Amino acid sequence: MKTISIRLEDSLYEELGEMLDAMGQTKQTFYETFTRTALRERRIPFIISAPLETKEGNEDRRIAAFHKLEAARKKSSET
Repeated sequence: MKTISIRLEDSLYEELGEMLDAMGQTKQTFYETFTRTALRERRIPFIISAPLETKEGNEDRRIAAFHKLEAARKKSSET
């Protein structure tokens, strides 16, 4: 397994963390998912979205977003 280092502005790093938290994801799963999908589909970008209002995130919304992402991942692996 290789380790990579990415430099981001502090504000981008924090905003990415908030968005991924709303999706129930970590930065590591984000980068792994991005890489695997790009390699499999041989294209960039792919779309994953999160609600904009992440400050007072709702746990049910996070779980629903995770299930939606997981269903999309399973569907894409079937094709």
